[in-house]
Amino acid sequence: MKGFAYLFHFIFKNKRFTIPLYSKAFISGKKSIIPKIIWQTNYSNSATLPIYINYLFNRLMSLDWEYRYVSTEDRLEFIKTHASERVANAFEQLTDGASQADFWRLFTLNHSGGVYMDIDAHALWPLSWMIKPEDKELLLMTKHRFSNYFIASAPNNPHLQKALDIIVDNIEQKNIGGGVYDLTGPTVLNRAIKDDDEVNQRLNKYTCIQGSFTNEYFQYMDKPRGKWTHKKQDELLK
Repeated sequence: MKGFAYLFHFIFKNKRFTIPLYSKAFISGKKSIIPKIIWQTNYSNSATLPIYINYLFNRLMSLDWEYRYVSTEDRLEFIKTHASERVANAFEQLTDGASQADFWRLFTLNHSGGVYMDIDAHALWPLSWMIKPEDKELLLMTKHRFSNYFIASAPNNPHLQKALDIIVDNIEQKNIGGGVYDLTGPTVLNRAIKDDDEVNQRLNKYTCIQGSFTNEYFQYMDKPRGKWTHKKQDELLK
């Protein structure tokens, strides 16, 4: 896929594919405690071929789920509409798109429920095979740590709420020493979950992985050096 995509975009340099803002479920399925909604976001829904193929594959793995893409502007509007003034003010201090997405995914899942996946991640099995009707959450384990590039949850999840509280505190205290990863990323989720907490989890290699169809070049073709790893610490907050 990647090899073909290099050739494709060499020939059709400006060709992009549109990820829909909304896609309804294609078939009916069993009801579940976790709402059957897939949430994704990126700096643009105008995507290169590999990102679009990644999206199509995820739709194949979620035929009985609806899909919602949320833009940068709509992330802010959603939080300003549904969050407290303190939470909304903290969100508006973030300048990096990845940090904003970290914050938004936790807030959205805790508020509305569903499944979040990074735009370059894809499920390995149909979601309804991995997420049982009675599940209240499904978190992704990579080696010995939880990751946040895939999270499934019903609304009002205490682990997500605690993670949000930590993020707001990090922003207010300007804890930027560890970069995006510690400010809003996986470190926060792991701090929120205690060793003795009961958490429904699956290993990433059996659940959801990143980079099979795409890579940083294709994800950020229209925004060079746009990945969070290129962001300087002193630029993370206003």
